[in-house]
Amino acid sequence: MHVPDGFINAPVSAVAGVIAIGGVAVCLRGARRELDERTAPLAGLVAAFVFALQMLNFPVALGTSGHLLGGTLAAVLVGPYTGALCVAVVLLVQALFFADGGLTALGINITVMAMVTTVVGYGLVVLIRRVLPSQPSSVVPAAFVGALVSVPVAAAAFTVFYAIGGTTGLPILGVLGAMVGVHVLIGIGEALITSLVVGSVIAVRPDLVYAARPYVQPLEIRGSAASS
Repeated sequence: MHVPDGFINAPVSAVAGVIAIGGVAVCLRGARRELDERTAPLAGLVAAFVFALQMLNFPVALGTSGHLLGGTLAAVLVGPYTGALCVAVVLLVQALFFADGGLTALGINITVMAMVTTVVGYGLVVLIRRVLPSQPSSVVPAAFVGALVSVPVAAAAFTVFYAIGGTTGLPILGVLGAMVGVHVLIGIGEALITSLVVGSVIAVRPDLVYAARPYVQPLEIRGSAASS
């Protein structure tokens, strides 16, 4: 889904850049509440894993591409604010060093792939958790749905930017069909990977999964003095 330079005109790209800067600023403030001795080391691993996922690209139309996004996975593991920052950093590195996504389109890519995916994905996780049993394993199906839905929604969000400032002359409905159609299939794959990773971590260390923390009982350390 990386948008190249020139695919969206300069005014719309500039507006998207302002949205992305605002979103990153909000996430920086929110991440202060999420980062702790467990989340901070995991955030680096999540960013590396998302980077690897996004390097697998599938061509869609005239320079655009489709790939796994990782927003929901990042949000579930380290929190929505920190997760969005992880994806944003990955997108910045890809644009600067791998020419994957244009620099002028970086605001669009961050808005669509970092902000939209984490907001939609984690929002669904929170809603679905409320109707499932109050246990860590309930996060797994919630993460599946969040990842499944967030990917095509992000593709549709890109189409909105294209409809306003697209420069290629392609019909909007054609772009919408191509982007959403491909990303529905990608969303299925991302949902499977997300649920597998989240389920594996929950099975071993549920306290490391941010979305599962409400269901994890804190460890109680009892000293000899307390027992006597």
